[in-house]
Amino acid sequence: MSQRQVLQGLEEYRKARLQFVQRVAEQATRPQNLETLQSAGVISLLRPLLLDVVPTIQQTAALALGRLANYSDDLAEAVVKGDILPQLVYSLAEQNRFYKKAAAFVLRAVGKHSPQRAQAIVDCGALDALVICLEDFDPGVKEAAAWALGCTSRHNAELSQAVVDAGAVPLLVLCIQEPEIALKRIAALALSDISKHSPELAQTVVDAGAIAHLAQMILNPDAKLKHQVLSALGQIAKHSVDLAEMVVEAEIFPVVLTCLKDKDEYVKKSACTLIREIAKHTPELSQLVVNAGGVASVTDCIGSCRGNTRLPGIMMLGYVAAHSENLAMAVIISKGVPQLSVCLSEEPEDHVKAAAAWALGQIGRHTSEHARAVTHTLPVLLSLYMSTESSEDLQMKCKKAIKGILPKCTYLPALEPFLYGAPPNILKHVLGQFSKVLPHDSKARRLFVTSGGLKKVQEIQADPGSLLQEYINSINNCYPEEVVRVLPKEFEVERRRKRLLFFLTAHGTHLSFMSNPQCLPLLRSREATEAQ
Repeated sequence: MSQRQVLQGLEEYRKARLQFVQRVAEQATRPQNLETLQSAGVISLLRPLLLDVVPTIQQTAALALGRLANYSDDLAEAVVKGDILPQLVYSLAEQNRFYKKAAAFVLRAVGKHSPQRAQAIVDCGALDALVICLEDFDPGVKEAAAWALGCTSRHNAELSQAVVDAGAVPLLVLCIQEPEIALKRIAALALSDISKHSPELAQTVVDAGAIAHLAQMILNPDAKLKHQVLSALGQIAKHSVDLAEMVVEAEIFPVVLTCLKDKDEYVKKSACTLIREIAKHTPELSQLVVNAGGVASVTDCIGSCRGNTRLPGIMMLGYVAAHSENLAMAVIISKGVPQLSVCLSEEPEDHVKAAAAWALGQIGRHTSEHARAVTHTLPVLLSLYMSTESSEDLQMKCKKAIKGILPKCTYLPALEPFLYGAPPNILKHVLGQFSKVLPHDSKARRLFVTSGGLKKVQEIQADPGSLLQEYINSINNCYPEEVVRVLPKEFEVERRRKRLLFFLTAHGTHLSFMSNPQCLPLLRSREATEAQ
């Protein structure tokens, strides 16, 4: 009887422990409970249960801690300060696959928040244990370990180097060759997180043979896997010409262009990013992209998406155009300018508009032909530059684009609107261009008078001896002195006519009266009075 009571008491205690950890794990899924759980000291209560003799209690306690740490940096810090990580690492190599997955989840949840939390993962010796888990027979354990390693390495180069030094990269490359899609995704993400920080880390991933295996998965039907694969290749290619060429040599073109038509927005964005990171390095790599049809495909992709998804494609067109006149013309021929114009006018986000302004500036800065292709965007660029609602970066990008396009613009009708609204720092560039073109173009000189441009120039107030005044003098010197001298008088007559119109309207005279020949004596009399 006594023995039965003892065993019954132990059984009740076991059930109570199990019920406790299950309840905490369930409650930790709801954010409104987390503050209460933390203030009640639940982390210190869960800590000894990680070493419980009952495996289910161990696993559930680790799951509860992982959910708590996953929610916020403060709770992750509490887990670190609770001296829980060493217990997890100790048990990681000894326990079954269920506990390993739960323990790796805790390490991932702690390490993802900040470099400080990730450093705590390194300091407790967890990396070696996680790398061992990458060799586990169970794919779920491999996945959990790869995820924890990726969350640790994403913060900075030092943490990534620690993951590399632990021997994770060759095993991650083996993981992307496993048949399980979920494991492939997480392993590709981890390789991307390692590669992004420096050329040396990216080279480590390349040396492990990752590029060939990643390139083979570009056409995998799983959208999430494609996104991670394209992202990893982009992170490798961005660092240097040599790394970009290695990615290209894996024969990703024209295969990668099919991803630009994918239904998934993340796949589109990652594909554009990869192409951008390749094209930005040299004219030769940009020409390779052009020859593969990349510019036309990216242009179509920009037209089929919105918002931030457009951003890498916009930048890719700008990088290609920046390299040379021929490459910029390839962007123009591929209908890139209309799409960039739409982005400049319609996108609500300033950083997307700023990228479009920069790309247009790169296209238009080469020759007069290039500038002519983008002159229709100049009023929009000026409007965004002068708008008080535009961000500082957008204003700067628009200003640089305008200043890059104007010196190459020989189509003067496109510049005349600037005479009426441009600020002085832009106006001097406009007048400078007029002073260069007008002396050598008789047709442009005639049009400049008939359109009222020359008259407007006479109204501009410039400091004697300033660059602006020099440009005005150069423009005036293109015309006979009597033409320049009579323009202010004509302007004054026009001003008086408008004042008389206002006078008559104010005194109830119908506007149709102005077209009656009998009103002419009154007009002349009024003008004579005004002149006196």
